[in-house]
Amino acid sequence: MLNSFSEKSLKKFFQSLYLTLKNFDAELTEVWCEPSDVDYFQGFSQDQIIEFISYFDFISIKRGNYIDYVVIDKILFIIRSLKYLQLDITLLSSLLDYDGFEALVKLILSESNYFTTKNYRFTDKTNFKSKTKQSKYEIDVIGINRNLILLIDCKQWKRKDSYSAMNKAANLQYRRALALKKNHELFSGMLESLIGINKVQKVKPPFLLIPLMVTLESNWIKINDNSVPIVSIYQFHSFLEELHDNLYYFRIVKVNKLQIQKQLI
Repeated sequence: MLNSFSEKSLKKFFQSLYLTLKNFDAELTEVWCEPSDVDYFQGFSQDQIIEFISYFDFISIKRGNYIDYVVIDKILFIIRSLKYLQLDITLLSSLLDYDGFEALVKLILSESNYFTTKNYRFTDKTNFKSKTKQSKYEIDVIGINRNLILLIDCKQWKRKDSYSAMNKAANLQYRRALALKKNHELFSGMLESLIGINKVQKVKPPFLLIPLMVTLESNWIKINDNSVPIVSIYQFHSFLEELHDNLYYFRIVKVNKLQIQKQLI
């Protein structure tokens, strides 16, 4: 029932939490603080604080060391605060370290109806070893929506990063997509575990693997020389909304069939 609060009050609340979170290490994705650390709660009784935060899914009260703490899910806070703060998601993302940035990308995908997983590792079974010197790969975030599979490399890059560095990283992500395609059994198993064997069987191939990069800051480079998109976190939501209309611009790796394991009855 957030309608019972004024917009001015909600903006003040989110701003107060933002200033509080800035005082904590970026590596923390769940912040525990005393109610007195949040300026907005000055003058609130314990019961009033509990009632107020019950309207929000990113904040709660938890008991620790014989006192009650205000506990804030930093990733969810960033998503929910966009409606109330005059701050863009780029600035809010600076509250996070590398791992938290990946978690934020994963949450945006989940809220856009993608099945997701994070830090997906697999062994290279291709002929690329001599070129990449890698026997194992890791994909930061994977998002699956029907036959679209986003393979995301998350980078907290600054605008000063060179074109050659970004271009090389994007090409390596494309190489990971090719390597995943060639791991037939593993690829099929990944889909089955993430979305369920019954749902996988209802999706008509081909599956479209789309390698891309999501960066902290906007860059003048939107796509690399191999047609791998480079998307800022600020543009990521609109990228997802417009993806179907823009597929022909991007490098796509097609998987035409799956090795579905037979279920035991």
